[in-house]
Amino acid sequence: MTNINGQLFEKDEASLSIANRGFAYGDAVFETIRVVNGRIIFWEDHYFRLMASMRIMRMEIPLTFSPEFLEAEILQIVRENDLFDSQARVKFIVSRKPGGLYTPETNEIDYLITSEALADAFYLFKDDFYEVELFKDHYVTAGLLSTLKTNNRAVNILAGIYAKENEYHNCLLLNEQKNVVEAFNGNLFLVVDNVIKTPPLKDGCLKGITRGKILEIVKKMPEYKIEEASISPFELQKADEMFISNVVMGIQPVKKYRKKEYKSEVAKTLLGRLNTLARLS
Repeated sequence: MTNINGQLFEKDEASLSIANRGFAYGDAVFETIRVVNGRIIFWEDHYFRLMASMRIMRMEIPLTFSPEFLEAEILQIVRENDLFDSQARVKFIVSRKPGGLYTPETNEIDYLITSEALADAFYLFKDDFYEVELFKDHYVTAGLLSTLKTNNRAVNILAGIYAKENEYHNCLLLNEQKNVVEAFNGNLFLVVDNVIKTPPLKDGCLKGITRGKILEIVKKMPEYKIEEASISPFELQKADEMFISNVVMGIQPVKKYRKKEYKSEVAKTLLGRLNTLARLS
């Protein structure tokens, strides 16, 4: 089942107009949400990020869009798809209503909610071989819009194709200043001695929910120092560890970048603490 503006449709019967602005212009934002046993993981963070994204995109937020209303909508679609007692990946898309060309006729919105099964209830530590490479064909633009989850993901898509064609597991994206920003599907962290470093939002990285939780965790660990600072490609081969984070996989340790091979002890520790936060959320 799919939820379109509060109405439920069978997947094969659900459809959007060809005038949908998310389709026609990428005029949409979305949240990817993890739901476990009828509980939305890190729901407050997702809700406030969605509201902030809509404001930045000058979308009109309906009065009905309270945390309670949206939570009920999400849990309804999970229940309808027989995933309430297991785990699900939910995608919540908000697009501006049809009308206009580059300048929209209205700032009112439509929304769409889908769900699909996830294999695992909580994050598993995956220490398999995982190799990454830089993607240098196109760049992320440093700035506020790049921190949002919008439908404009051309660079990420091309990086994914490049990785697949060249048998890498992931690619790292650069901004126009040639700083490393993120992976094509998540935020990037480096570990050098007792410093855990991640690119700052001003460099154009996604304002990831899991990124925020890792920052929160590390700030409470006296043995480590967190640093939000620009990362040059030269730093990648000097790091002891590299890992990628997103809300679906949690933390993915990177094993190899070019000739450099990495450890994964810090990633494993952080994943355990991330699971604890998820259970308490």
